[in-house]
Amino acid sequence: MATTEEIVAANYRAVQARIAAACARAGRDPATVMLVAVTKYAQLEWVRSLVALGAVELGESRPQQLIQRAQELNATPAVHSPIHWHLIGNLQRNKVRAVLPHITMLHAADSLRLLEAVDRIAHELDLRSRVLVEVNLSGEEAKHGFQADELLTAWDDVMKLESVQIEGLMAMAAYSDNPEDARPVFRQLRELLNELRSRSDVNTAKQLNQLSMGMTGDFEVAVEEGATVVRIGSALWEGLEH
Repeated sequence: MATTEEIVAANYRAVQARIAAACARAGRDPATVMLVAVTKYAQLEWVRSLVALGAVELGESRPQQLIQRAQELNATPAVHSPIHWHLIGNLQRNKVRAVLPHITMLHAADSLRLLEAVDRIAHELDLRSRVLVEVNLSGEEAKHGFQADELLTAWDDVMKLESVQIEGLMAMAAYSDNPEDARPVFRQLRELLNELRSRSDVNTAKQLNQLSMGMTGDFEVAVEEGATVVRIGSALWEGLEH
């Protein structure tokens, strides 16, 4: 019977191979796609096994669990490489101060009010926060994020923020059994990023190069459409008992 380490390693290699194959189809270098391993439903032992393989970009949906996981892994002697934490879920303004020191990137800045709170608190903490703006392109009311036209209208205000470094956009496609259903959303996000670049000053435009899109069910389509970050959870933990 395979060990946890063997299962995690096989899953990790399989996901990397699928990313590489999608890049080949799109004529891209696999090095241009960052795999963020989503640890939301994973046991700590599994996460340690993944980190031991060199996966140091980790994503959490809930601020409190991210902080807890960061502290637990920092206390693990076997973890030598610095871990980069990505908050990929909704962030309430009252949690900003607690979570900012622990994260490398915030993926889900879903409103101007949140961006302004992150900017103010990052300044107070003497941080420069790397941020992706979440856009709701699927039309689902349950999803967070700017509407595309709303973001275009607010963009001048976004560019005024001084302690926030906007590096790109994030979106989630509607759930579907057919990954191709996600393609229009991913394409629209790429086109929106290009539009924002054209409306930005030179320095901001240079920073706007990240597209966080694609999860286990649709990440290959996302890569084909230009994703620079894919957020993968369940594909990494297949075959392990919760």
